[in-house]
Amino acid sequence: MSIFATLKQQLFRWQSDGSAPFRLGQRRIFIIPSRGGLLFALALIVMLLGAINYTLALGHALVFLLAGLGLTGMVHTFRNLYGMLIMPGRCEPVFVGETALFQLTLGNERSSPRLALELGVEEGKTVMAAVDALENTKTAIPVTATRRGWLTLPKVKMSTRYPLGMFYAWCYLQPAMRCLVYPQPVDSPLPAVSSTPNPGERSGDGGQEDFAGFRERQPADSPRHVAWKASARDTSNRPLLIKQFAGGGQLELQLNWARTDPAQSTESRLSILCGWVLAAEAAGALYALHLPDRQIPPGGGEQQRQRCLEALALVQP
Repeated sequence: MSIFATLKQQLFRWQSDGSAPFRLGQRRIFIIPSRGGLLFALALIVMLLGAINYTLALGHALVFLLAGLGLTGMVHTFRNLYGMLIMPGRCEPVFVGETALFQLTLGNERSSPRLALELGVEEGKTVMAAVDALENTKTAIPVTATRRGWLTLPKVKMSTRYPLGMFYAWCYLQPAMRCLVYPQPVDSPLPAVSSTPNPGERSGDGGQEDFAGFRERQPADSPRHVAWKASARDTSNRPLLIKQFAGGGQLELQLNWARTDPAQSTESRLSILCGWVLAAEAAGALYALHLPDRQIPPGGGEQQRQRCLEALALVQP
């Protein structure tokens, strides 16, 4: 680590604030004059020189009155941040390419409101917030998810120029928060459907399986399973159709890592599996997920979808 980076880390105290609520003290808040404040100070110096040159008592009074107003504004700018309570929230999982929203609650225990607060991460979007007197306000810090896995909340900069805009006060926040990022889904035809008999149910008459409909033919399907008559009636130039049967049970999709193209990258194969999970969930089917290091048993519903997406997000590269 360079000397500049070490000095910057020590000066601005960039370290995790943990997951518990924390309060902003005076050692965490920094304040400097803004461009408007520097221009204001320059104008006061010119006015003071003119008052001295022409021995104007009212000129001196005006200069010192405006200087006192500027110092009062500096105190109020500092107090707009001082003593604020920061309470970390949670962040819902997102897909790669989406925006993760980290929830923060700003608490104000003073009898005066805190206005014109600006929060955001470095090189990211910023949001404006205000906290009424003796109230709490929830705000969301947007962070773009560029890769799957756990996304840790970067350093958040909270700043203000309230009330006069002549001073700029800021502090750095880094609550211990993270968000799970799922792979970016890719639309791809679902793999072949297998039949799983349920206990206590019997198959169709004469031991034959029940017809369950058609699906598009996949390269791995045998030509013997093609529904030639149904395919001939289809004039939309789609792939050939395959008959699906269910032996008295529910249709079960086997979403297997081995069915993806080995020539593709790991992220591309995970994106295909992610698209399969979403498509199977939308179709209301039972499905199982088979990964190199983990297997999710057959199931359906929102919990199955969440288990599968979490497993895909945490696959080691």
